[in-house]
Amino acid sequence: MTANRPVLAGVDASEPSYAAVRWAAREAARRDTTLRLVHACVFEGTPAHEHDELLLEHIYRWLHRAAGIARDWAPGVRVETAVRLGLAVDLLLEEAADAALVVLGSHGLGGLRGALIGSVALRVAAEAPCPVVVVPGHQPVRTGPVVAGIDRSESSEHALRFAFDEAAATRAPVLVVHAGEDDADLAARVTDWRRKYPDLEVRTRVVPERVPARALQHAAPDARLIVIGTRGRGPVAGGILGSTGNTLLAHAACPVAVVH
Repeated sequence: MTANRPVLAGVDASEPSYAAVRWAAREAARRDTTLRLVHACVFEGTPAHEHDELLLEHIYRWLHRAAGIARDWAPGVRVETAVRLGLAVDLLLEEAADAALVVLGSHGLGGLRGALIGSVALRVAAEAPCPVVVVPGHQPVRTGPVVAGIDRSESSEHALRFAFDEAAATRAPVLVVHAGEDDADLAARVTDWRRKYPDLEVRTRVVPERVPARALQHAAPDARLIVIGTRGRGPVAGGILGSTGNTLLAHAACPVAVVH
């Protein structure tokens, strides 16, 4: 159902934004779909206003640079760009309804100085109907495993599906982590996924840590991606992601995928 849907990336001139474009470009190329680069803005007056014209000039320059970065990182990827008027969160959530995946930088230009995670990334990750990947800026190339954090909820199965698919595409090992007391059925829950992906190296680990976010970060410090599910409850950001998602999005050194 998502085969022809685009990979959507929010763009401004921040380093995390361009890091997100690089990640999204490779993902769009491997999915053989379009990379849609979107910038949302609010004008002070009309587009004819002198300040607004200057802002538009900067926006198109940002999008042009982002499209160039995408083609450099994923030659041949199909790229389309769009400028939309309105609040970033509202427009990105609207666009996400038709996207296979949303990729965002952890902070944007409008972010609060000193904040650990931008409000746009946090809300979109919490409320989007499709998976969302949040990418930190200044990210070194990581060659470690794809880490999937699971519990006993149904959402963990969606996280496992996403994690194994990403690992297969990048030829990376998979590390499935459960935080807390010993989970006797952890190996059994991964058995079917091992069969579906027989060429992947798969490990499981139970981490006796009461804080799941800390367990996921410590399990593989060199992780290339951390994948978590969400139970999808609650009407506001934070109520949906909970402390694990919020903490990972704020502190993880690698991209974090939130799979609804």
